[in-house]
Amino acid sequence: MLGGRVILIKVPVTATSPAIHPRTRSTLLTDYATLFKLNVSTMVVITAGAGFYLGSLRSGISPFHVGLIEALGGIAVVTAGSSALNQALERTSDSRMPRTARRPMAQRRISLAHGLIVGFLGVFLGSLYLAYATNLLTGMLTLLTAVGYVAIYTPLKRFSTLNTFIGAFPGALPPLIGWTAARGVIEWPGVALFAILFVWQFPHFMAIGWMYREDYAQGGIRVTATQADVRDAARSAVIQALFYAVLMLPVSLWLTFLHTTGWPYAVAATLLGGWYLYATVKFAAILRDPLAVGNRDVARYLLKVSVIYLPLLMAAMILNAQGRLLF
Repeated sequence: MLGGRVILIKVPVTATSPAIHPRTRSTLLTDYATLFKLNVSTMVVITAGAGFYLGSLRSGISPFHVGLIEALGGIAVVTAGSSALNQALERTSDSRMPRTARRPMAQRRISLAHGLIVGFLGVFLGSLYLAYATNLLTGMLTLLTAVGYVAIYTPLKRFSTLNTFIGAFPGALPPLIGWTAARGVIEWPGVALFAILFVWQFPHFMAIGWMYREDYAQGGIRVTATQADVRDAARSAVIQALFYAVLMLPVSLWLTFLHTTGWPYAVAATLLGGWYLYATVKFAAILRDPLAVGNRDVARYLLKVSVIYLPLLMAAMILNAQGRLLF
């Protein structure tokens, strides 16, 4: 108010303006749940648990012992620490994207120092604990996964679409880590589990990339869907998704030929793989008109199928481990 008059000042709205992304009410507990990406961490623990289960049976022992809790606990701590460091590095780009703008570090509810301390403690203490509680190989593999995710994949997202391929390596290591926690060595069944997770990620990521292509472009994140030519982006996304969805079929059957699972698993894997491929073929509809509003729906369908497919495949492995039926 100036001289009895109200002066209205127009403030330009930016991508990080509080007018668009207001601070949300939360507690430290809910902020930690977001910081540690509980949904992603849960999937990591599930896949690592499947590896531990299969590895234990290969050793001729029950997987249900204190070693399972020690292994999965250590893996969960390292995963949580990695997620915190990832958000520390991406706090600025997160604040520019609607889907991530409410994360605690993007809104500065958790400071950079706080996030870094929690992240580094989780990664290094968790890795040391795994080396002590399981074996040195498992501790080293887990630390390597965290380093690959945080120090290579995360910064690469701002410079090259190659980040998807590079990031698939640390993303695929959890079941192999579970296997080594039980067995102490890298063996072909563990490698097969790694291959399954590696291949599975591409249709999954292509769907996410297409659903949030505007967000990623706004945040400066380089993914296939944000290529300058939208038709080239659609073509590349569909080719990658289809290639890996087809490859998923023989890769998922590798465990049966290694005698880690039986033929009932092979039948289930084939049916599930056919469903995953069907969803990917539907995703190819984005080629007709890459800017069509309905493209988000086919991408969302592929994403839903991908997140249902993986736990079902892991369940089939466990139920038919070593060719035995547990139902």
